[in-house]
Amino acid sequence: MTVSPPIWMTPAAYRRLEEELATLQALVAQDGPDDVQENAVAVRAARRARIQQILEWLLYAVVDESPPDDGVAEPGMVLTVRFDRTGDTETFLMGVRGAEYGDVEVYSVRSPLGLALLGARVGDRREYTVPSGESMPVTLIGAVPYGMHRQDA
Repeated sequence: MTVSPPIWMTPAAYRRLEEELATLQALVAQDGPDDVQENAVAVRAARRARIQQILEWLLYAVVDESPPDDGVAEPGMVLTVRFDRTGDTETFLMGVRGAEYGDVEVYSVRSPLGLALLGARVGDRREYTVPSGESMPVTLIGAVPYGMHRQDA
C-alpha cells in the first residue's frame, strides 16, 4: 500500500481548495443522470476527477506549519535555483500545483526538478531530466520558508 506524503499548503490555499470542492460537489449534485450527451459526460467525469484530487490534497494537507529556516529544499520552502548551463535563476515555491498560492510560481515535489532538489542544501548541485531526455544541472542558491521570501525581495 502506497501512502501519500504530507502536502504543505498555506491556510489561504487550503480555504480556496475547500471552496472549490464545495462548488464542484454542488455542480455534480445538480447534474442530471439522464444527460448522456458526450460533452455532459466528459464534464461530469472531469469534475469528479478534480474532486478526487482535491480530497486527496486536503486529506494529506499540512497547513501553516512552516518548515524550519535551515536552507534545505522541502515542501513549504521558496527555492531559488541557478540553471548552470545558462546562468539563469528562478524562484519558486515547492508545494502543490493547482492550490493557487498567487504570489509565487509553484513546482510540485513530484516534478522532475522538485524530485531532484528535495533534500538539497544551499550550494548543492543536482541534475534533473527534461522531457527530451537531456540531463540539466541546477544549483540551489536559496531556500527560505514561504512567507519569509517576501522579506528577502
